[in-house]
Amino acid sequence: MGWGALLPADFGDRGQLGAVGAPGGIFGVVTDSDDVLGAARARASAMAGKDEARLRELLHPRFVWISHKGEWFDLDSYLDSNRRGSNTWHGQELRDAEVRVVGDTAVLRCIVVDRVDVGAGEPETFTMPMTQTWVREHGRWLCFAGHAGPRLDSTGT
Repeated sequence: MGWGALLPADFGDRGQLGAVGAPGGIFGVVTDSDDVLGAARARASAMAGKDEARLRELLHPRFVWISHKGEWFDLDSYLDSNRRGSNTWHGQELRDAEVRVVGDTAVLRCIVVDRVDVGAGEPETFTMPMTQTWVREHGRWLCFAGHAGPRLDSTGT
């Protein structure tokens, strides 16, 4: 009997037996959803760490993004905006994340909390819904597209 037989019929994700410290504990199941969320957190960390090489590794060559201001970016303009723009990233937190996986495509929906200095010399907090589409190529999850916004007010609405 394979490990897949131990998963509920409606599991929906291709699972693997988890290792110690993996989501779900020593006998937990590491799912594609876990892997996508991990990749999304690595993307956020690369942005905050100003690690353009790592960020590029996590983005699909045909990557596109729409900002909360309605600005449209492709891969190069997105990287350029983060490198040369007036924004300095200090952190990004993904709250209430939900990932849905179908085959080699995943959609992540969450509330994102960005800490960004937009040129004023002090970080501001931006809270907004965010959607990312991820695709798996050669065993790696890559962010293919994303959209953030609109910005929520201090009450979360």
